[in-house]
Amino acid sequence: MSTQDTSALRERLADQFKSFVDPAFVLAEESERKPYECDGLAAYRHLPLIVVLPETIDDVQKIMRICHAEQVPVVARGAGTGLSGGALPLENGVLLSLARFNQILDIDKPNLCATVQPGVRNLAISEAAKPFGLYYAPDPSSQIACSIGGNVAENAGGVHCLKYGLTVNNLLSVTIVTAEGELVTLGSGGLDAEGFDLLALITGSEGMLGIVVEITVKLLPIQERAQVVMAAFDHVETAGQAVADLIAEGILPAGLEMMDQPSLQAAEDFVHAGYPVEAAAILLCEVDGDNEEVSEEIARVRQRLTDSGATEVRTAKDDNERARFWAGRKAAFPAVGRISPDYYCMDGTIPRKHLPYILREINRLGEVYGLRAANVFHAGDGNLHPLILYNGNEPGEIERAEAFGGKILEACVEVGGSITGEHGVGLEKINQMCAQFPPEEITLFHAVKAAFDQQGLLNPGKAIPTLNRCAEFGAMHISQGDMRFPHLERF
Repeated sequence: MSTQDTSALRERLADQFKSFVDPAFVLAEESERKPYECDGLAAYRHLPLIVVLPETIDDVQKIMRICHAEQVPVVARGAGTGLSGGALPLENGVLLSLARFNQILDIDKPNLCATVQPGVRNLAISEAAKPFGLYYAPDPSSQIACSIGGNVAENAGGVHCLKYGLTVNNLLSVTIVTAEGELVTLGSGGLDAEGFDLLALITGSEGMLGIVVEITVKLLPIQERAQVVMAAFDHVETAGQAVADLIAEGILPAGLEMMDQPSLQAAEDFVHAGYPVEAAAILLCEVDGDNEEVSEEIARVRQRLTDSGATEVRTAKDDNERARFWAGRKAAFPAVGRISPDYYCMDGTIPRKHLPYILREINRLGEVYGLRAANVFHAGDGNLHPLILYNGNEPGEIERAEAFGGKILEACVEVGGSITGEHGVGLEKINQMCAQFPPEEITLFHAVKAAFDQQGLLNPGKAIPTLNRCAEFGAMHISQGDMRFPHLERF
């Protein structure tokens, strides 16, 4: 599309949007569009054609009908905290921000649920539910800023997802606007609904199947007591094995997190959480329930960690110390940003038993690519977050960081894991989808996409690679003598 045609399309869309959206929330000037050029994966940037911030469901329906008639792609955006490029805009497309959908519509205590708009912050749900003795369980590290609509799009988790599940396990229903502007509700107020489980399908679909405009989430009673144990280890691999030992013991913690020396040192310098900075790694293990249950579980956890080689085991003495322990973990990402000009946050998942092997593999790959990694894990469910440290001002370092990250994800697949645990695929991991799925499954993914969005207007180019792209990816690996995945032979 020529510059002249692009300008004409932008002007035409702006005029149509301003007929029902407050003109102050239709952003067409370059300076107005600039803040929306990326999400949390700031390495990738595109300036959207136009940005629109609707306020009502009717507005969203009208926007989608206009875009469908004009054959203009649409990228939905929540708080922009995503780390996979899922909300990266298109230069020829509309960026539809749901920031104004920020109301908690209902707290239903008898039915243990809340109905909210997609722009509501994750933490705000628990804050609103607290006077009723309830809370919302999924708690991503970015919960103070991330929106529940984005959590649905990426199937976000958090430090307590081991016991309480991901976003998909904590939803009752989601209302979406389709690519054609129709309004559809998936799920119900009950624990189950008839027919295909389309609620699970829409969760984690990264805005490719519909625009989420209303969500009903499950709420849980606030536990009588929660207590956290911190354990220090002389070797990262020992800490990794301790995770497997705990779960094998039949202990199901509310949260089980791991940090290696670079990440815990950075967090301690930033938050002053009381971490033992001389340790090679620490585990944070939280249990919750009634008083008697927690006391018994804490004793079991302490004994198991000691038997697994912990050099120090410390139980938080009160809620303030517990909060400090978790504050350090939740601030790990920004804290690491203080020790490196840039970092590249990866997200993969493995069977817990392979955690020691993957830690060794990350160290080996770091030597190959000449870059360091600080590691933070949702260790209980095998979700890895290696933070690859690099300097974007140094030629070639971002490319090496991306290649390093890709190899980590491929190693996760090799041991039976996944290329994502909670950040989604977006643009970042689209090549590694070819390592995880054979052509038949990718073809099926495209068929599902087409069933919801026949014209391919919703967040195109994300999450699902084309078969041609996978053929090129497979050929590249074969030419490099790196044929680690047998199903690539079929490309």
